[in-house]
Amino acid sequence: MQRRRKATEFVAVAGALMLAAAACGGGGGAKGGGGGGGSAKKALVIGTTDAGVTTVDPAGSYDLPSSTVQYNIFQLLVKIPAGGNKPVPDAAQTCDFTDPKTYKCTMKDGLKFSNGNPLTALDVKFSYDRLIKINDPNGTASAIYGTAGEGGKVADPEATVEAPDPKTVIFHLKAPDATWPVKLTYAAAGIVDHTVFPADKKLEDSKVVGSGPYKLTKFQKDQQAVFEANPNYAGDTKPKVPNVIVRYYKQSSALKLAIEQGEVDVAYRNLSPTEFKALQGESNKGVSVVSGNGTEIRYLVFNVKKAPFDKKEVRQALAHVINRDDIANNIYNGTVQPLYSLVPQGLDGHTEAFKDQYGTPDPAKAKALIQQAGLKTPVPITMWYSPTHYGPATADELNQIKRTLDASGVFSVTLKNTEWEQYQEQYDKQVFQVFQLGWFPDYPDPDDYLSPFLVKGGFFNQNYDNAATDKMIGQEQKETDLQKRVPMFEQIQKTTAEDVPVLPLWQGKQVAAVRTGVTGVQTTFDPSFTFRFYVIDKQ
Repeated sequence: MQRRRKATEFVAVAGALMLAAAACGGGGGAKGGGGGGGSAKKALVIGTTDAGVTTVDPAGSYDLPSSTVQYNIFQLLVKIPAGGNKPVPDAAQTCDFTDPKTYKCTMKDGLKFSNGNPLTALDVKFSYDRLIKINDPNGTASAIYGTAGEGGKVADPEATVEAPDPKTVIFHLKAPDATWPVKLTYAAAGIVDHTVFPADKKLEDSKVVGSGPYKLTKFQKDQQAVFEANPNYAGDTKPKVPNVIVRYYKQSSALKLAIEQGEVDVAYRNLSPTEFKALQGESNKGVSVVSGNGTEIRYLVFNVKKAPFDKKEVRQALAHVINRDDIANNIYNGTVQPLYSLVPQGLDGHTEAFKDQYGTPDPAKAKALIQQAGLKTPVPITMWYSPTHYGPATADELNQIKRTLDASGVFSVTLKNTEWEQYQEQYDKQVFQVFQLGWFPDYPDPDDYLSPFLVKGGFFNQNYDNAATDKMIGQEQKETDLQKRVPMFEQIQKTTAEDVPVLPLWQGKQVAAVRTGVTGVQTTFDPSFTFRFYVIDKQ
């Protein structure tokens, strides 16, 4: 599967208005509603700088802020449970392969949307078919459920779906795909009401309805999203608090002040490492910092047809010089950990391929490779980054990389940056020699960290093409036996470390600041990167 763009990378930390504490019931009590057995509880208020929700409609977005909203208001056939990394039934009672190309699900009884309409297999078929039909350029149709064609739109849907009766859904795959069940756990597979959502266009945010733990009662783009426990929710994870408000902040400094002053109960994405460090010492103010597993990664991308990185030896030389420990400790205060593979720790088949290949930083080996490439040291290179897109520490990180490379005597680095909209256009046009990007998982499977980066140039269009790797990715996608897939993952990682089309740097933990009395945030920190409001409690 080739992806040209992934809007998860397009999460804009857009301008947002700070709201008063009493916004939309935030300061008042709310009864029952699935939380606390009928006792009065105030709304849980979550603050974030991850503004930029593209749309609440699952058919029109592919970004982390949008999917965070969607996971909490829509059900899926199967989901990743909190703390897990394998699909379990959600709206489905059971789902299984009946043969390598047929995936059959039986629906639970008594499912309803928040508006009271019944949820049946017809709604599941409708949801998948409209995703493919709408084929929104900001959506996930080509990225998750098909092959990208011109303009990034789906050229060949991976499956057709039938609903022979109200309780049965059958997906007919074009080819065997071991990742199909876990693909259905992504937010784009959210089930929508066929009587409410149009079949050929997105529904405006104010009108969306789902069948998940919460219903969305108010949405003001880049300002706030207000949720209420869905009384018709029939799942196994009832919300612990009846009302949730998400507030979007423009600056991390404003979010830090809000958690300190008790205006928000949880500050999640993106306080800076320095701000988190400061908050760790403020338990006397009723604030604590919690962390857990995360599978967000950062990496450098090389255009393998643009000098000097058209020579593999130059890419390998940079891999010999980079110092991940300095980045993790000096820039991120230990909130990230060095990453030596595209596949993050916590997923099946993870290896330390880049550590095995390059060991500790060694400028002498790097210089020998530069000489082998017929170049002189220091090699001048221009490295690009987007200064705000990935949070307030990005510039510090890239400057730390520059200092390391310059000090090695192997490279002489010129740093340049541009804001995200132009940045994505420029790397797509192959303007950059080497540039920084990040990745959040669509679903917790190693394939999601391999095929998008490696198959025929990757979604960032950097010209890498290794036929043997492409073939092996095709094989692992079809193999349903994990014990047989793991050696394939290991070989792909080994080849990637040898060719160095990208250079993994670090893997981020999930970190949040919480007020005293808030529990459950750590429960939702797992490899799926799904922030579940419904597991969080507030006393």
